[in-house]
Amino acid sequence: MDINYIHNWIKHRLNEERYLHSLGAEETARELAVQFSVDVEKAALAALIHDNAKCIPYEDVLQIIKENNFSIDENIKSNKKVVHAYLGALLAEKELNIKDEDVLNAVRFHTTGRPNMTMLEKVVFLADKIEANTRELDFREEVLNILNKTGNIDEAVMLCIGRTIHSLVDRKLMINPITIEVWNYYL
Repeated sequence: MDINYIHNWIKHRLNEERYLHSLGAEETARELAVQFSVDVEKAALAALIHDNAKCIPYEDVLQIIKENNFSIDENIKSNKKVVHAYLGALLAEKELNIKDEDVLNAVRFHTTGRPNMTMLEKVVFLADKIEANTRELDFREEVLNILNKTGNIDEAVMLCIGRTIHSLVDRKLMINPITIEVWNYYL
């Protein structure tokens, strides 16, 4: 797969800030993949394309889902903050011809996580939350300290899930049931 083509594909789908975020996630995923013995190229690819559907207007998201007869849980479909991950996996498969389920699942679950994530999924999940280009640097350092001190990637995932839940509660936003399942699983 031509990485230059993929970089151009993602660059034209995103606004400037989201593209910088994707580049940061790609770089962070490479670093975490090395640390946790995960396929570096799969991690980098999934992290680079993880937000490919993020800038699609919600009405268009619903139309794409309908046009593709994409079977998706209503809790996912109705949540504007979560649905882009699932649609992103679909678009990566259709438009980039990515068939690797590990990569597609890493894209699909980068927002909510899921119980019993693979190491690749955990790496991409964390890369999305702690990349240095657009994310809060203090939180990035907190997560990296956990990873460097304990080497416990599940502890880092828990910290991110806990932060997400807290933020959603503070802003009075819906918490996707999968996020609660992930919290309970890793707890």
